[in-house]
Amino acid sequence: MRFPMRLNYDLTKYIVSNKLNKVEKYPLVLMLEPTHLCNLACSGCGRIREYADTIQDMLTLQQCLDSVDECPAPVVTITGGEPFLYPHIYELIDAVLERGKHIYLCTNALLLEKALDHMKPHPNFILNIHMDGMEETHDRILERKGTFKIAIEAIKKAKRLGFRICTNTTIFKETDLVEIEMLFSHLRDLGVDGFLVAPGFGYEAVGEKLFLERREIQKKFEQVYEMSKRFCFYSTPMYLRFLKGEKQLECTPWGNPTRNTRGWKAPCYLITDAHYPTFKEMMEKTEWEKYGVGKDSRCAQCMMHCGFEPSVVAEIGKSWKDMWEMFLWNMT
Repeated sequence: MRFPMRLNYDLTKYIVSNKLNKVEKYPLVLMLEPTHLCNLACSGCGRIREYADTIQDMLTLQQCLDSVDECPAPVVTITGGEPFLYPHIYELIDAVLERGKHIYLCTNALLLEKALDHMKPHPNFILNIHMDGMEETHDRILERKGTFKIAIEAIKKAKRLGFRICTNTTIFKETDLVEIEMLFSHLRDLGVDGFLVAPGFGYEAVGEKLFLERREIQKKFEQVYEMSKRFCFYSTPMYLRFLKGEKQLECTPWGNPTRNTRGWKAPCYLITDAHYPTFKEMMEKTEWEKYGVGKDSRCAQCMMHCGFEPSVVAEIGKSWKDMWEMFLWNMT
């Protein structure tokens, strides 16, 4: 199977339970940002710019755990910033796993090799490592020499120790897809378990013209979709068909709610109009109908996984063809 059996079971049980109880809006993944501190300053990153005034702030361990308990999502993505700069990261990982949740820990891998000495593999734990190209490209995008080699050595050590690893690759305007295929081949040879791929989002705080517009995304992802037939993508086939313009999806902004040092971020991981003190207030007070393509100009070019992968869940049940495609994809 593409994903661990336990993750498949827990997600399916959770989704079916919500549908049976006629819950219209429910989260799938909690995006937990204990800190926005980072050991890099990448041009394409909106976080270090948007939260520049509070970048030194951190959630307490108890605030993190209260957020995990408050949000019913079965999956927690620990992100940031760089999570390994958070002083309570190991206690946080252990406590979230003890609650039976699944963790994707997103890292640039610069601190990962040493961090592996303080963690143990767990069936509910996946390391998600940011990789944007082969050595020259990756180092250029992260704006620091040596980052590619550090990440590769960390991946090798993690696989020797038995950790499950996926990588996350952002496709920008000038991304060379031949190089991306070379990257995936190299990572597969190292034992990487799966690949997440998504177009970059043009943050308002980022002035650089790095990002793709919708037509450019569709053209690029025609090639990416063909790659998904040769590599173990964690991005769903329906989402990839959406990216290449074959499938229509409406955004599900509440699918991946974000909790950070300012509160529960609304309306989504990418756009900030408000921060709420509780998950319940964020869900109830956000005017969801105002957001999405054709409704808010900021959403016009967005095709990001955090908004549209949750939409796949709602769409699957509408077509036996889509259900069969998802079943075959998950079983391979």
